[in-house]
Amino acid sequence: MKTYKQREEVPVQDTWNLDDIYSSLDLWEKDFSKILESAEKIKSFDGKISDAGSLLKYLKLSEDTGYLYNKVYVYAMLHVDLDTRKTSSQALLDKASQLGQKLSSASSFFMPFLLSLNETTLKGYIEEEEGLKYFEDDLLESFRYKAHVLSKEQEQVLSQLGEALSSPQKTFGMINNADIKFGLVTDEKGSKVELTRGMYSKLIEDENREKRKEAYKAYYEPYLGLQNTIASTLSAAVKNNVLLSKLRNYPSALEKSLFGDNVPNEVYNNLISATKEHIKPLHKYMSVRKERLGLEELRQYDLSVPLVKGVKQEIPYEEAYKTMLASLKPLGAEYQSVLSQFKEKRYIDVRETPGKRSGAYNLGLYGVHPFILLNYQDDLDSLFTLAHESGHAMHSYFSSKHQPQITAGYSIFVAEVASTVNEILLIRYLLKTTEDTEMKKHLLNHFIDGFKGTFFTQVMFAEFEKLVHEKAEKDEPLNVDVFNETYESIYRQYNGEEIILDDEVKYGWSRIPHFYRPFYVYKYATGYASAITIADNILSGEQGALDNYLNFLKSGSSEYPLDLLKSTGVDLTEPETIKHALTIFSDLVEEFAAL
Repeated sequence: MKTYKQREEVPVQDTWNLDDIYSSLDLWEKDFSKILESAEKIKSFDGKISDAGSLLKYLKLSEDTGYLYNKVYVYAMLHVDLDTRKTSSQALLDKASQLGQKLSSASSFFMPFLLSLNETTLKGYIEEEEGLKYFEDDLLESFRYKAHVLSKEQEQVLSQLGEALSSPQKTFGMINNADIKFGLVTDEKGSKVELTRGMYSKLIEDENREKRKEAYKAYYEPYLGLQNTIASTLSAAVKNNVLLSKLRNYPSALEKSLFGDNVPNEVYNNLISATKEHIKPLHKYMSVRKERLGLEELRQYDLSVPLVKGVKQEIPYEEAYKTMLASLKPLGAEYQSVLSQFKEKRYIDVRETPGKRSGAYNLGLYGVHPFILLNYQDDLDSLFTLAHESGHAMHSYFSSKHQPQITAGYSIFVAEVASTVNEILLIRYLLKTTEDTEMKKHLLNHFIDGFKGTFFTQVMFAEFEKLVHEKAEKDEPLNVDVFNETYESIYRQYNGEEIILDDEVKYGWSRIPHFYRPFYVYKYATGYASAITIADNILSGEQGALDNYLNFLKSGSSEYPLDLLKSTGVDLTEPETIKHALTIFSDLVEEFAAL
């Protein structure tokens, strides 16, 4: 695998073409100025919306301005993510963020105004003005929030506090991406070098246990060193969320987070309870792992190393893309044709470079196209990450193509379904087409480990979030000791007695960016369980399964998430989908144990 010391060394074909958004900074500045003017126009509607015509003018202006603002913000954000150290990019993003606050403040009057209307009056406006039909569902949906919207003055104050309230997330992002320095590890020549995230993902899977241990200790070193700072940041994020839920009259922070998707508490709580009721196969897998590795003590740095030795693959990016496309053949010609173009059109930024944001994501920009960020490492995990983010990107592409702007953005609740269907199809394809017995064992092991990371670990994180928010709601203190104690207790319940806990384990909470997006991680688990059912139905040739799934990808947010999933045959209000996934996991562990 080639390591790039600076961005200029990366082949242009493997980088984003941000000219697709703006071909020059001058064009960005022009749109920025337009949005500033529009913010004043939006503000001028305060107290002036008195009939169907003025309501339509406001809504059209608001949507058009939102479209431009998304372009302005995303352009700046993507530049920052390519090099988080670059102050000029940070300044651009700060400028865009401040503009967002101005827009939010300018429009803060609208929701209180809308909810002051009689619903009959609003429906009369919609009947009177044809153009309002486009906004009808959104307008009527707003009435669901009536009990949670404050007075015009209070909403204005909250909008002005937006930047301050988002400070914990931004601070952690800067710590985690720009400032953090990992410890030293030994390279192939025996020299000490600073660990990077890309190196860590390779070393933690190394067959040499001492290398794994060294990498593990080096990776956690800065988190332990910054434990009080990060605890303060996370505590502030949790308390801010609790405060906002109280101010907006929600029974709890959890219910505030679930409200937008119209998801009942039972879906969240049942996920946790059903998983813990069926946790024994995971504990059995830990025993199998310990036995297979021939260890007297199983530790956290032993949980990622492949259990089948000698089959580690180098998978160059070109090969990975071809393999992904072949594995997704069951999704039909249209899906494959579109996805095959993403690479050549430079929708993907492929390689790890200094200062680049860690991890991977997809960002769909309406009116432009999806942008996929990778830190590709030429290995099996990177192949799966490519398939995962491509699933998100295809969801963005199809929704944007088949939905108007108002319903093109899909809910985060269903976002992980499309990505995970791709992963399931990929692993099924690899298991089916690989003739080498050892490689099949390795892939089976990879499937189990992927299941563990995407399902069980995320449910564990979801329970941690629930518990620390409940502590904040009871005005209990949140500090390093509380986070450590809570996390370690849950970690033990999920991973069982086989694992010996190093001191670093209890600090696991300190490295998770998703904790700054409250009650988000559970959607990975529900999405994974849903995806298993959908992928299995497509592969089995169940009548209508593929068409229903493609329609789901094209539906954006045209219905509530649970209803969209029901159209694919998945009902998360019932336990069957979760139980089906857990049964699949149990079968995988039994099959692997038998080998």
